[in-house]
Formats: sequence, structure tokens, C-alpha cells
Amino acid sequence: MDAPKKFPSIEPSDVEIPDGKSLGEWIESRVARYETRTIDWNALKFQADHDPKYKRAQMRYIGTGATGISDDENVVPAENFTFSTMVLPAGCEGPLHIHRDAEEVFFILKGHKIRLFIEHQGEQVETVLTERDIISVPPGVYRGLRNEGIEEALMCVMIGNPKPVTPTYPEGHPVSKLKR
Repeated sequence: MDAPKKFPSIEPSDVEIPDGKSLGEWIESRVARYETRTIDWNALKFQADHDPKYKRAQMRYIGTGATGISDDENVVPAENFTFSTMVLPAGCEGPLHIHRDAEEVFFILKGHKIRLFIEHQGEQVETVLTERDIISVPPGVYRGLRNEGIEEALMCVMIGNPKPVTPTYPEGHPVSKLKR
């Protein structure tokens, strides 16, 4: 097993404020306000068009995540991870998928029965999350989730890579054959 990644120690004298910006302007460029966010039902629409149970939306804050959106001028640029919120309507799911290059974290803000299904080398496990629960799924492990509650769920999603590779789906899964 590899040793944990060592993060550099950044001293105040190492910080470089971008040319032409004051400290205040630079910090403000790193703020993503809710009032300027838009909810994107199209980011994963290709899946919902195939089957309405895959309907969900993304609201991006830091980076563009791994939905296949390559550019969004309205996000804080990602340096080490991405952060977004996801709306998951009752009865809908995010299909089983894998991130080979990043840990993925789900934090439930609103929702009472979010079932996570995990698969690794033929073994399957499930766990149910509710409000203020969190799960961290390591890279290289398949994960999916379903809102089994009766109300829309809202969660934070963080991916531990500033430009994660678009996830792949298990061979034979209906989503694996879809074109974006």
C-alpha cells in the first residue's frame, strides 16, 4: 500500500496573489454565492432521457465535478477537489459508477432514506444515510445511490480531484452504453 499523499506546507511568504488583484479581489474571486448559482438539470440529462429514474441535478460551486461538464465560468476554480450540491428527486437514483482517480464524498443536507450501494470485486454492501450523514467512498470502488424517501433529497458532493475523469459504469449496465 502506498504511503499517504503528502501535502506541501504553504507558508505566508509562499502565497502569490494573482497579478493585478488586491487581496480582497482575489478572495472575492474564490467565493461562489448561492444567489449566483444555477441548478443544472442538463448535466446528467442523457441518463434521465434513457430512464426517468436517473433524473438529478447539479449546482456547481468549486470546479465542474465529474458529470462531463468541461467548463463553467461561474465556479471557483478547483485546485484540489470539486464541490457541488445534487438534487435527487424521490424515487430517483445515481447509477452505479466508479471514480478511479478520486475519493467521492456525499453529505446529506436534506433527505431521510438515501440508500448507497457499493460494489467491490464481486462483494456488495448497502447503507442508508439520512440528514447530516456522510460517506466517503474510496477511488476504485463502485458506488451508486437511490432516494427511497418520499421527498426530494439535497446533498453535497465533493470529489478529491480538481479535474476528475468522467466516471464509468459496470459493463452491461444500461447507462454504460449511453452516449453523452
